[in-house]
Amino acid sequence: MKQFLLVGAGFSNAVIGRQLAEAGHRIRIIERRDHLAGNCHTERDQQTGVMVHQYGPHIFHTDDQRTWDYVNRFAKFKPYVNRVKAVSGGQVYSLPINLHTINQFFGRTFNPEQGRQFIAQQGDPSIEHPENFEQQALKFIGADLYQAFFYGYTKKQWGCEPRELPASILKRLPVRFNYDDNYFNHRYQGMPAEGYTQLVANLVDHPNIEVHLNTAYEPAMAETVDHIFWSGPLDAWFNHRLGRLGYRTLDFERITAKGDYQGNAVVNYCDPEFPYTRITEHKHFSPWEQHEDTVCYQEYSRECGPEDVPYYPKRLAADKQRLDDYVQAAQTETQVTFVGRLGTYRYLDMDVTVREALEVSDQVIDALNNHQSLRAFYHQ
Repeated sequence: MKQFLLVGAGFSNAVIGRQLAEAGHRIRIIERRDHLAGNCHTERDQQTGVMVHQYGPHIFHTDDQRTWDYVNRFAKFKPYVNRVKAVSGGQVYSLPINLHTINQFFGRTFNPEQGRQFIAQQGDPSIEHPENFEQQALKFIGADLYQAFFYGYTKKQWGCEPRELPASILKRLPVRFNYDDNYFNHRYQGMPAEGYTQLVANLVDHPNIEVHLNTAYEPAMAETVDHIFWSGPLDAWFNHRLGRLGYRTLDFERITAKGDYQGNAVVNYCDPEFPYTRITEHKHFSPWEQHEDTVCYQEYSRECGPEDVPYYPKRLAADKQRLDDYVQAAQTETQVTFVGRLGTYRYLDMDVTVREALEVSDQVIDALNNHQSLRAFYHQ
């Protein structure tokens, strides 16, 4: 039996803790905030009764069978399809860009093949190898759609010109040549009926797991355990001695109203004159529930300060160089494994977080069963 300290009570450590506890090891999870589930934390709004995603909405979606089966062990999932709307130029469109968006925006009635040919003509053929976000968009969809749906929103979200961002942020051609407005393509999509915090609470409900909220990590804690799993910011483990990695954070402005405020869970505001990036109406994330009142949040993105909650790793050129330096430092550590979005400084969806946590657990259990030393650093 080994003693493990898991710093942070989000999905990564909840899954790792559960797996190691079921393998017979002792787990202590500490969390500096007063709740489980990290930035996936959900709770009932006292005024409206709506299940609110306190740090912005999260929709579970995956093609991975093991991940889907695993989370369904600990929560009942309800079907949910994310259908995002976008306000641009005084009109409301569907995202991701699909055939309806194209026909509406250009005033046409294209069939799929006509739409495909038209968008190919809009793209900039002179850009052979896109070097940044802007070039990636211009190459595939052209200037009009880029300006309408991506330029203003991206600039607000990341706080810089889109040409300063890597092309990898826009990973694929953001267009569908049919009328499918399902934001995700994954086979499994849904919401835990009782929220993500209850799901995480079920994960850590095991005799071998103890959880301490409102508890910050102290270096002396390392002396009492065999190994640490760190899901906090990578640079925080090193007391930011090589400088701070860049993040964006979010501010929320609450709106309450009677009835239905915007008729949809997520509405993006693409035009630069809107200071917020989107409005989320949280009762629409639980369509199986009925609520007379509603609660919405306007989201404002800004640079993350030392006391703010980090959301999105920026990964600009300076960040990547600093990350390389921290990775080298992390590889010299012998008692800590870095996991999750913050611990590996990557943007991870929930399903990837869960899958990687299961893989880390597999590696640890296999090493212990074969009397091997634990891998000190996990990073992809």
